[in-house]
Amino acid sequence: MTTELTPELVNQVKHIAKEAGAAIMNIYSQEIEVVSKADDSPLTQADLASHHVICEGLAKISDLPILSEESVKIDWAERQSWDRYWLIDPLDGTKEFIKRNGEFTVNIALIENHQPVFGVVYAPVLETTYWGAVGQGAYREIAGEETRINLTSPENLENLKVVGSRSHVSPDMESFLADFVNPEIVPKGSSLKLCMVAEGSADIYPRLGLTSEWDTGAGHAVVSAAGGIVCKTDGSDLLYNAEEDILNPYFLVLSKSLYAQLFSS
Repeated sequence: MTTELTPELVNQVKHIAKEAGAAIMNIYSQEIEVVSKADDSPLTQADLASHHVICEGLAKISDLPILSEESVKIDWAERQSWDRYWLIDPLDGTKEFIKRNGEFTVNIALIENHQPVFGVVYAPVLETTYWGAVGQGAYREIAGEETRINLTSPENLENLKVVGSRSHVSPDMESFLADFVNPEIVPKGSSLKLCMVAEGSADIYPRLGLTSEWDTGAGHAVVSAAGGIVCKTDGSDLLYNAEEDILNPYFLVLSKSLYAQLFSS
């Protein structure tokens, strides 16, 4: 099987994400059982149910390897040979899921040569799907209505809407925002933060805390397809599967115009 970014493939992956979301919602209304993983992060039945739906669905339409947060650890000796693969987070925002605030997502990304080229982010409680493919644009679908989305392009560093984590408060954020004039902090959970920048409802998302590659891959693709940038705090590209450690460094999500203002010197 080949994995070309055709309209059919896009629709198939969106359908898989929604099926995974349905599996999550079947558990969302029940009493949630939570266990801790090795890194003390929470794991629920919903994470695993979504994982199985996505992996089974992708296996039917593609022969590419899959890296999932809930999969058995894949040895670096094997993974470093991958040029293209699926990167998934079956339930991004497990803490938001446990809190039942609706701000959690299903993330599916296609990574090619260390960069996300296609991604789907589905928020089942919000019934909202974001998707983007490099060269095809970025889109938001609500209740079957799909519209193209674009970033805002701030002219300066005044009155910016800065989206941040609802569950992770970084002590480095205050220092980063010192050069901003009257920033408005907007809390949000999961990869919805990247999508807010992509759709223009936030100007910048500084992630000054630890994340893993599966947390960002799909949202990164949506931002890139919308014409934005996801970069390290030094301005260089945020890469995927470029080294053994799958933890991301600190990064920024922003428009090209804002990037130019921050890194012009």
